[in-house]
Amino acid sequence: MTISLSKGQRIDLTKTNPELRLAIIGLGWDTNKYTGGEAFDLDASAFLLNENGKASGIEDFVFYNNLSVHSGAVVHTGDNRDGQGDGDDEQMKIDFSKMPSGIHRIGITVTIHDAQQRNQNFGQVSNAFVRVVDERTGNVILRFDLGEDFSVETAVIVCELYRHGTDWKFQAVGSGFSSGLSALARHYGLDAK
Repeated sequence: MTISLSKGQRIDLTKTNPELRLAIIGLGWDTNKYTGGEAFDLDASAFLLNENGKASGIEDFVFYNNLSVHSGAVVHTGDNRDGQGDGDDEQMKIDFSKMPSGIHRIGITVTIHDAQQRNQNFGQVSNAFVRVVDERTGNVILRFDLGEDFSVETAVIVCELYRHGTDWKFQAVGSGFSSGLSALARHYGLDAK
């Protein structure tokens, strides 16, 4: 049974699913009919964070040009440049057994590539969601639909996974930023020049 979450809700991942070792984080979206004449290219990323909530460096940032970190602890499965079709538009795999002990939180984000130049924002994106799937069984553990609360934002923290003792939990965030990837990088402690 899939659990549907609302913004701000938290749920245990590994305590109630003790066999969960490899989770697929599936992200999907549609674009509204008005696109300003340019194609949309949304990009999923992950920031691996220390106990202070900051990434230590580029080695803690997973995106379309850095697909795997920490010996496969987090792997981006590839860039979908048009978001066409049903289901997940981009995916990341998280292997909890490979996660370094110094990583306490993982921020899962989505940005609009060249949003300013293309005059695009998340107000033009609909049906955005994240889901967590147990890769071993194929079971969908949870789903968070972001809703239509965005207007000028060009980057969104979709969710965060975080350690709680020896277990991992999921928090539905849905927080937007209007300065794209550079705002997310600054938020998570990376210098985005």
